[in-house]
Amino acid sequence: MSDALTGAKPVIVLVRPQLGENIGKAARAMLNFGLTELRLVAPRDGWPNPDAGPSAAGADAVLDQAQIYGTLAEAVADCAHVYATTVRKRGVTKPVVTPEEAVRAIHVAPGRSAVVFGPERSGLETEEVALCRTILTVPINPDFASLNLAQAVILVAYEWSKGSDAELVQPTEEELLPPAPQEELEGMIAQFEALLERAGYFFPPDRAPATRRTLRNLLTKPGWNHLEVRTLRGVLSSLADPHPRD
Repeated sequence: MSDALTGAKPVIVLVRPQLGENIGKAARAMLNFGLTELRLVAPRDGWPNPDAGPSAAGADAVLDQAQIYGTLAEAVADCAHVYATTVRKRGVTKPVVTPEEAVRAIHVAPGRSAVVFGPERSGLETEEVALCRTILTVPINPDFASLNLAQAVILVAYEWSKGSDAELVQPTEEELLPPAPQEELEGMIAQFEALLERAGYFFPPDRAPATRRTLRNLLTKPGWNHLEVRTLRGVLSSLADPHPRD
């Protein structure tokens, strides 16, 4: 990764985190998306915390390198851009951005950036929000505006990763087979109709044409490939001429 992008990685600051498990989960969320610098401000149960490691699920490097500070001001002293995460207005006038807008600015802004998260129960105090430059708010259901600490961290970390060149594992793309030729599809439809005819499905006779059209529409919607058509026809053949196995 280039030095420019390394410098653009935001620092994650947890202010007075209450539970070691939540610190560990936040570290896990960070490392999932390539963020590694964690700063803790006055963790309630001190540091290191034995409950953090198991919850980090392997993100030990983030925990081992975590830095401890007595105040938020000390934790962000070297940062030029400081974002306070909150879902409530705190009586301070600040620019308000979404995670997407914040990380877009972080990627291009000179100097270090920090994203600050408050304690699990109460969030950041008014004075702490006032210390920050910008408010970062996640658009959320106003009737249930409740995110846990790790969820909030992972939203920011994921948005940051989308604009970085971090080498993240991409979902495996399944190789898709081409759609089956019409001839194979017609054979499957004919087999269906023959079985249903034998079972007396097309009744009453005056409704049979409409029923057949509906069946054809149903069977042509999925865009079956060659293997799927063969499999389904095998199923139909087994139903038509069952051979129970001991």
